[in-house]
Amino acid sequence: MKRVLIISPHFPPVNAADMQRVRQSLPYFKEFGWEPVIVTVDESDVESYSIDPLLMHTVPSDIEVHKVRAWDVRKTRKFGLGSLSMRSYFHFLKMGDQLLAGRPFDLVYFSTTAFHVMALGPRWKKKFGVPFILDIQDPWRNDFYLDKPGNERPPKFFISYNIDKYLEARTVPLADGIISVSQGYCDTFIRRYPGMKKGRFRVIPFGASGYDFEVMEKYVDRVGRVPLESDKINIVYIGRGGHDMRFALEIIFRAFAKGLTENFSMFSRARLWFVGTSYAPAGTGEQTVRPLAESLGLGEYVTEITDRIPYFDGLFLLKKATLLLVPGSTDTSYTASKIYSCIMAEKPLLAVFYKTSSVVDALRALQYGRVITFDHFADTPESYADECLAAFENLLTAGGSRTPYDKKVFEPFTARAKTIEQVDFFNMITGEIAKKSTQ
Repeated sequence: MKRVLIISPHFPPVNAADMQRVRQSLPYFKEFGWEPVIVTVDESDVESYSIDPLLMHTVPSDIEVHKVRAWDVRKTRKFGLGSLSMRSYFHFLKMGDQLLAGRPFDLVYFSTTAFHVMALGPRWKKKFGVPFILDIQDPWRNDFYLDKPGNERPPKFFISYNIDKYLEARTVPLADGIISVSQGYCDTFIRRYPGMKKGRFRVIPFGASGYDFEVMEKYVDRVGRVPLESDKINIVYIGRGGHDMRFALEIIFRAFAKGLTENFSMFSRARLWFVGTSYAPAGTGEQTVRPLAESLGLGEYVTEITDRIPYFDGLFLLKKATLLLVPGSTDTSYTASKIYSCIMAEKPLLAVFYKTSSVVDALRALQYGRVITFDHFADTPESYADECLAAFENLLTAGGSRTPYDKKVFEPFTARAKTIEQVDFFNMITGEIAKKSTQ
């Protein structure tokens, strides 16, 4: 059996989106010939994400996990340093050196959006001769905000941008393989680093785990922190907000405003809930959804909760909702792995995404939900309002009824199927390297 060292700074019980691929793949790696060894950060040193102990029920008991510490954020923040990947970089370096020197590994796999630790890949490759693969779930060097006004950029954008630009350029071209959730991210790297060959890339979206819903149904029976109104039509979105979602949100809100005008009896009963919209520590997140709703006169119908909620509370909330909502980004490479949990919740679904998004392809392949596709380069949000209103009316009429999906058609989107795709890529990359070493 081959052995892979997986670097995932976030790991259960931390509820972070970027560890979901690893977490959902762990039950299957050994089945397909790979023994995973995890290195992560001790949850006591992680901020900005909620802790959900129930996540530990989904991690096989025989998985080897090594936890490293990180510099105390209360001290490092005095110097303007809050990033987990920077605070834990040297701790990962030390643990990785120790593990790689102590026994043979066939591959190092970085699966995280805490990008700075990926810069260890070239070091370990040079020192120990172990190839490495990067899992790119978000842009590392993110050019998206370069032409945006200052109030729409993340804090300390240019400092972070220049660090990311430097480290990405020293890491990505040396990677033996790149897995990405989006073809757009692959295309960006190929343009940015001309020496990289297309064969080193593989697009693998996140999978979906039915076992997660089994855990939720066994252990979760209420969600007190999100008080849905039992006498209302509750329309729920769980996930990040951000200015890049403004276009899709404006389509949704303008359609809803028209609905209030044309069908007040139905739309006035609806409440829109946006939950977990910020990555900031609890109680400090900036609202990016409700201000837009207020500007369009919808303040009384929209609630935004910036704090993240535990993962299984989120699944429970999806099951309790009347209608599920998923807005997309004007970042044309953006994808939303949360779409699969929405499908498995079996509730009416409205998605509003850029026309070439992989989410659009997936929903159409599954023939699930209503999808509004937009082109923000050519049109205004208002031009999509009538189409979105019609979708709203159709879904609200369904009244939150169970919306089953075809499990046979859904199989390629499951965690097991996506794990097979990962290990096939692992085998291809390590096989090619082994072949070269014998020539």
